[in-house]
Order: sequence, then structure tokens, then C-alpha cells
Amino acid sequence: MSSEVSTECLVIGAGPAGLQASYLLKRSGRDHLVLEAGAAAGTFFTRFPRHRQLISINKVYTGWDDPELNLRVDWNSLLSDDPELLFTGYTPRYFPGADDMVRYLGDFAVKNDLPIRYDTRVVSVSRPDDFVVRDQHGGTYRAKRLIVATGVSQKYVPEIEGVEHAEHYYDVSVDPQEFIGKKVLIVGRGNSAFETADALVETASVIHVAGPGSLKLAWQTHFVGHLRAVNNNFLDTYQLKSQNALLDGHIKSIRRDGDDFYVKVSFQRVDEVVKEIRYDRVILATGFRFDASIFAPECRPQLTINSRFPDQTAAWESVNVPDLFFAGTITQARDFKKSTSGFIHGFRYGVVALHRIAEQRYHGVDWPSRDVAAADVTEAVIERVNRTSALWQLFGFLADTVLIGPDGTARYLEEVPVAHLHEAVARGEFGDVDTYLTVTLEYGADHDKVNPFDITAGRTSQEDTSGLDGRYLHPVVRHFRAGELLTEHHITENLENEWDSEHVHKAPLRAYLDTVLGARL
Repeated sequence: MSSEVSTECLVIGAGPAGLQASYLLKRSGRDHLVLEAGAAAGTFFTRFPRHRQLISINKVYTGWDDPELNLRVDWNSLLSDDPELLFTGYTPRYFPGADDMVRYLGDFAVKNDLPIRYDTRVVSVSRPDDFVVRDQHGGTYRAKRLIVATGVSQKYVPEIEGVEHAEHYYDVSVDPQEFIGKKVLIVGRGNSAFETADALVETASVIHVAGPGSLKLAWQTHFVGHLRAVNNNFLDTYQLKSQNALLDGHIKSIRRDGDDFYVKVSFQRVDEVVKEIRYDRVILATGFRFDASIFAPECRPQLTINSRFPDQTAAWESVNVPDLFFAGTITQARDFKKSTSGFIHGFRYGVVALHRIAEQRYHGVDWPSRDVAAADVTEAVIERVNRTSALWQLFGFLADTVLIGPDGTARYLEEVPVAHLHEAVARGEFGDVDTYLTVTLEYGADHDKVNPFDITAGRTSQEDTSGLDGRYLHPVVRHFRAGELLTEHHITENLENEWDSEHVHKAPLRAYLDTVLGARL
């Protein structure tokens, strides 16, 4: 019988989020342990993506000397104090291979000497008082707090009649030779679907990619989980009449007849007319979901978004299980298909914010802040928006904030989740606050409805200093009292993302701050 291990905080999963959480806990001297089902860190990337090319960019040659700026175009590195632990040192490829990620995560774990137990798969989590976790070997672990960083490890299978006849992206063959001359249907219209379609273009006779609604392209929506250009060669083969097609509709049923599959599709473009089409292979590329089966009823987290993700508070805590937190791609439930919490370049900053929240709640460590003089607020904001990677990556989700006390003194806090900020101010966790500013980077209203390559759409004057027509990423400063929005100011967008012009950027911001906060600033 294995002995019981007790720790203050237990992290489940040694992928990127689990490693980032462990690094921060260790640096703060907190007692913790990481449990990983695989034999090494980052086991997910030993299998996915199936065709082994990541779509997270890795820009090595930036022309910048500022490490903070470089992180804007380094979507794979974890945050640490070691300049050698940057992913950009592992490969020069702009879209790197998944094996490079496995190697990088392994080195991150080893070089930081993180307390990880490998080959330790969690089979149950209960909560008689503290959390009690058991592994497949019979080992038992007791902790007051859990951080679950397991990702979305289970297949997401939509409710389609006969769906059991389809193969899944999770384990379908990646050998194009198996599809020579085949007519293939791929259900789903995300990057995994188009990654699969691109891999089969040379061998399959016909490929259909099917799903409801309009296809969303990342370059237009600015959500990097929508279809990326690196995966959209298939669209050429469709629009240039090369036998392939994009089907806009719902899959109603899948019927097998010998070696053939007959699929009924309800086409949205033609008033839901249903047509049955024969295929040789049917592949589901419908995504993944969180596995909640390991949790006992008394501590099973509530799920959301088609039961694919754990439902979370603004502090990434389970809405129904106190002290159960989440990190990594499963936190995308908080900004689903809007910002970047589902990706390393987003959730690495989310994990930092989660750590700060926990430090304040459990250890009485205040969120890092600095006093800012009245005359320096404009320059402080301008300096941050010109350098920050966190606000750049988690746009509209993380904010810097200037907290104004009743006596007019101001404190500057960096990288606070906007929703958590409002709640924390209301609870008094940031002290006595009269009003406060948020500083975010955001795309403009209806940015996803405008073709950025159409020069006739959304024209603005270079002399416009209001910023209100900006659809590209730009800074936004808002003024709140008790969670109520009072006013807001948009800093005019800039092609080089350098908001440092005295006339266009600084002077209008200074005038705004003088107006909304008066003589105190």
C-alpha cells in the first residue's frame, strides 16, 4: 500500500500550463507537487497535432532587443527568468514542429528542477475534507488546493445519428497513401479539419469539409483558433474547381453500407435541403473536451459550452467547487473564441495572474504595484502599451489598472484580468479605491466584419486623434467607479504599433485624463 503524500497545492498535468504554474510556485517557495500521466513533460505534443506542424508562430529575427517585445511574436515560450529557456532557441522555423515543443518542455522541467512525478495518472479526485487524489498505482495525495492543467484530453463527439461509424482525428491514419482515390468527408471546420484536408489533397479523389455557419478566418476575426492561412490551401482547391468542396450545413446522419458511407447533409445555403452523399471515409475533426470523470460527485466541477470545458469564475476557480482552479487551454471558457486563453501565448499570462490571485488569497501577498505621481500617469500608460506582451496577447482580457484612492493617490498594477479586477475592487481586495482606470489593447468594434484588405472600407484620417474608428489593435483607457463605466478613450491605431506621438497619442490621452480625473492627475 503506497503511503500518502501531503502538499499545499497539487498540480495535475505537466503540459505548458502545469509547468508554468509549477515554475511560479517554486519561485515563490510554495509547497507543491505536479502529477503527470505521461513519461515526460508535454505528452500531448507527442501525438498532436497529428501532422506534426504547430500553428503557433516562432519569430526568431524580430529586429528588437527588448525581450518583452519579442514575446509578442514568440507564441511558444513559457515565462521564466532564464533567457536561455526561450523556444526561439530551439528552431528557426516560423511554424515549428511538434517534436521541438516536446524537447523544449522537457528542458524547461529539468532545468528548473520542477517537482514532477511522471507515469502518474490520476484516476480519482475526492474531497472528504482536503482534496484526495489517487493514481493508477494506488498512490494517494492530499492537498488543500488543486490546479488542473490537463487540457482537453477526450474526443468531442457531436450528437449525430450513426456517428459511431466515423473515424476521429484523434486516431485516424495520417498516411496519405491509405486515401488514394478515396472520396473523403471531414466533419468540422477548424484547423484540425483543414490540416487533415491539406494532407490528403494529393491522394484523395474528392474531399468535402462540412460544418454549419459561415467559415471564419483568423486573419479577419483576429481569433487565432479560427482557420489559419497556413491551413487554408484547401480553399483554393474548392474555389478553383478542383473537385474538393466546402459544405455549409449540418450533418444529419451517417449510414454504413458495406464499405460505403452514406451521409445526409442539411444545406444551410438552400433552405436546409437534405442530400445524401456517398463517401469512402468519414473523419470527425470536431475537437476535444475536458475529462471530468475522475472527480467524485462532491467535487465534480460544473461544465459549460456543450460540456467541453469546466465552468470558471473570474479567478479561474470552479464555480461550484472552492479551491479547485484551472490553468491552460481549458481556461478558454472565459474568453471563448474571442481572445487567446486557449493557447500558450495567452494562457502563460493567465497562469501568472492566477498565481498572483492565489498568493493574495492564501498567503496575504498583495498584487505587485507601484505608486505613480499625478504628472506621470500618461507616460506610464504610454510606456506600457508600447512594450507589454501580456496585454498584446490576451487582448481585451488582461488590463493594467491605475487605482485612485479617496485622497487622490494613484497605484499602478499590471496584467490584471478585467473581470477579476472589477470583483476584487468591489470586495476591497485592492484597498480603498475611489475610481480606477483600465488600460487594455483591443480591436475595434465590428473588426471581424470588415475585410482588412478592402481599402474602401473603414477609411480614417491620419489627423484623427480620437481613435474611435480604429479597427486594428489599439490601446483603450476606461474610467470606472464601483464597476460602472464612466468614460473611455481610444488611442489612435498605428501601423508599427508605436503609440508615442506627442500630437496623435500622448496629448489626447493627457487631455482625457485631465478631464475625467481633474486636478488629481
